[in-house]
Amino acid sequence: MPTFTTLGAGPTVLMLHGIDGGSLAWAPQVESFASRGWRAVAWNMPGYGHSAPIEPYNFKGLAHSCLALIDALGCESVVLLGHDAGGMVAQEVALRWPDRVSRLVLCATAAAFAGADGPEPDADREGQRRFIAERSAPLDAGQSMEVLAQQLVPRRVGAAALREGVDLAVHCLAQVSPATYRRALEALPAFDRAADLARIRVPTLLVAGESDAVFSPALMRGIAERIAGSSVVSLRGIGHWPNLEAPDEFDGLVLGFLADSQRIVP
Repeated sequence: MPTFTTLGAGPTVLMLHGIDGGSLAWAPQVESFASRGWRAVAWNMPGYGHSAPIEPYNFKGLAHSCLALIDALGCESVVLLGHDAGGMVAQEVALRWPDRVSRLVLCATAAAFAGADGPEPDADREGQRRFIAERSAPLDAGQSMEVLAQQLVPRRVGAAALREGVDLAVHCLAQVSPATYRRALEALPAFDRAADLARIRVPTLLVAGESDAVFSPALMRGIAERIAGSSVVSLRGIGHWPNLEAPDEFDGLVLGFLADSQRIVP
């Protein structure tokens, strides 16, 4: 079972980080949500933190790991909040076990990895290769995850990003195992749930960063168009990490969405 951090009591919000994170990437939200009457849980995806890796490393396996954690938490259903690849895991869980997800928040993510290179899910394979090559180039050159983080994160944040949030994003990425990072990158091309989005029937909020060059607001709006009743918000001056770059605004959006949703989490 994946390891996790938790704080608070009440209905459960399960937070799933991206390939560049870990449970610490949700530190602002864990504290904020717990103070508002939620049990805030942030997992370490398999291979991250002290969570054991899985084999094969793919989104089906990651979704099963997430379900195992939901069961271990004793929840009939949870709110799933996913960022980046964590948003992909959240979609996979919601589609495979719809009765276990009461509400869905997708942040800076995609419904198909091909869409990470543009708003259309049929982006070419060369674009996928460029995406992976850019993010693994420092490792290929023999540099550390710390150097990779210091190079990558500043290029992907927005002009209005909170400095402390940027520093935390750098720290989280620097802590990721190089082997896990490569495996997570390699798993991305196989993810494609774009054709299945209409089957998601729970209240859904999508949060984009206006300056996110990878998972753009246009891409997020395309997801929202396929999920009935969903809504999308774009944060001005914010890049790929809305929850860290603008934590107060992000938390307000998510908590407001949860308060307004009619379905109650057991």
